[in-house]
Amino acid sequence: MKIVFMGTPDFAVPSLKALHAAGHEIVACITKEDAPKGRKMILTPPPVKVAAEELGISVYQPKTLRDEAFAELLATLDPELIAVVAFGKILPVNVLDYPKYGCINVHGSLLPEYRGAAPMQRVIMDGKPVTGITTMYMADGVDTGDMLLKKEHKIGENETYGEMSEILSQMGAELLVETVALALEGKLVRIRQDDSLATHAAKIDRAEEELNFAESAQVCHNRIRALSPAPMCRAYMPSGSLLKIAKTYVASEKTDAAPGTVICADKCLHIACGGGTVLGVSELVPEGKQKMAAADYLRGRKLFCGDILRGKKE
Repeated sequence: MKIVFMGTPDFAVPSLKALHAAGHEIVACITKEDAPKGRKMILTPPPVKVAAEELGISVYQPKTLRDEAFAELLATLDPELIAVVAFGKILPVNVLDYPKYGCINVHGSLLPEYRGAAPMQRVIMDGKPVTGITTMYMADGVDTGDMLLKKEHKIGENETYGEMSEILSQMGAELLVETVALALEGKLVRIRQDDSLATHAAKIDRAEEELNFAESAQVCHNRIRALSPAPMCRAYMPSGSLLKIAKTYVASEKTDAAPGTVICADKCLHIACGGGTVLGVSELVPEGKQKMAAADYLRGRKLFCGDILRGKKE
């Protein structure tokens, strides 16, 4: 099948490679423009662009999909199907309507739950036990199209967004190949979404990176998992120095210390949270440093029992 692939981040790469390995003719990859990355703001190509070039696939990075130039490009490529995985741009109606087999999207949730930009982060933040992948026909709305195939994933109690993304990207690739095969055979069954069951997975706001230790250790733990490995949750030491929290666990002990109080800073870092619960920190990133184990950080004696950590800088 002649396919145009649209995708941008690492999450989309396994799907591109899987379609290519399945023998489909990927006539082009459409991805977002190169963007500045890192402290030095070096212009960096999207992961999908790098992968496509390695596979010998033509890459296009249009500023918009809504002009005549892109309409002409689409007509030249003449795809039978458009596969979309974490592309990052909304497809206009003329693009959605073009291919014979439609536009099929891989979405990182069990629709209609968690429609939107951050389904994996939100499902972790909400403390849900199960998520998954849905393939769907795209429609003129955000993740509102008819569902095709689904596959569930049981979420580990300490599973981070980064770990989930890696698992679901592979799962999505497999499900996309299966979906395309069924499309070719004319065996796809369209399932309408029940809008009354829909929930929205809004883009992560910077303010959500701030930890509120007055919340329970479980709520803090879920937020940290959802924002790891990036952008990570923030806490501030008594000195005002930034401490990013990368990996945590809910400790079994209880405390009557005020939320944010460091109650153990020897071989482990334990912080009091709301309701007498305790958050254990296993990995962190000190200001201006690389990620390290909390135990290694504590050997430098930067924190002491009784110190107060805060989510906002005073």
